[in-house]
Amino acid sequence: MRQRPTNVEYTSYQEQYVSLVGDGSITDILAEQTEHSIALFSSITEEQASYRYAPGKWSLKEVIGHISDNERVMSYRLLRIARGDKTPLPGYDQDDYMKEAPFQSWTLSQVIEDYVSVRRATLTLLRGLSDEAWSKMGIANDSAISARALAYINAGHELHHLSIIQEKYLVK
Repeated sequence: MRQRPTNVEYTSYQEQYVSLVGDGSITDILAEQTEHSIALFSSITEEQASYRYAPGKWSLKEVIGHISDNERVMSYRLLRIARGDKTPLPGYDQDDYMKEAPFQSWTLSQVIEDYVSVRRATLTLLRGLSDEAWSKMGIANDSAISARALAYINAGHELHHLSIIQEKYLVK
């Protein structure tokens, strides 16, 4: 899918993610992003993976786990909307999710495996969408959103966190 979502397909808050995504096929962008992220995550030591840059902040393993959790939520929304489901979908609180998440007790390789599994599922979903499905609109977190925008939000959300990882966790 080469057509970017327009600003009526997502909220002004989500612009921070959509704007980070370059031009091209979003499935190609996500696939390339996966390879880049796996290489980055695989270069991290177990000690680095448990690092928190400030009290109360997530560890690096938790940040990577959050990327996966968020993608699960966005891809579920994308699936429902692309399939024509008009049921309004609820929001979620990332901090509440993290309180119940197992990522800190997992090894880094388990966190990476989870990330890879989630991304592969997202790519499989996207590759199976019809042209019509990409532009379908639905309601999520009390706002109108398109299936296409959700794919871009997945990519942009990860780019946002990769930047934070570089700036706050892997500072040399």
